[in-house]
Amino acid sequence: QVQLVESGGGLVQPGGSLRLSCAASGSFYRLNVMGWYRQAPGRERELVASITSDGNTNYADSVEGRATVSRSRENAKNTVYLEMNSLKAEDTAVYYCHVRDLVTTIDYWGQGTQVTVST
Repeated sequence: QVQLVESGGGLVQPGGSLRLSCAASGSFYRLNVMGWYRQAPGRERELVASITSDGNTNYADSVEGRATVSRSRENAKNTVYLEMNSLKAEDTAVYYCHVRDLVTTIDYWGQGTQVTVST
């Protein structure tokens, strides 16, 4: 059983920055993609950024240049991070950690963490 535990988020002022972390425990193949999606009220869930197990990254156009996704592996625990700066009101959403096991093609999701950009 794979579990994803997110941390970070909260209320951030416009122009500020945030750092989200997601620790993945359990067993999945080393060939995988980890990343972050977000869902704003009334909108579909969308990809923010992802990183493959060999370090290739992908960003949504809306966050390109403002976001950095990274990952680490320590003691068999995989962690994915998202750092964003120059935050805007339109970045307000629930952010979800995501892992896709590329061997089994199973998707795993975190519980979501709210990010609100407001004064």
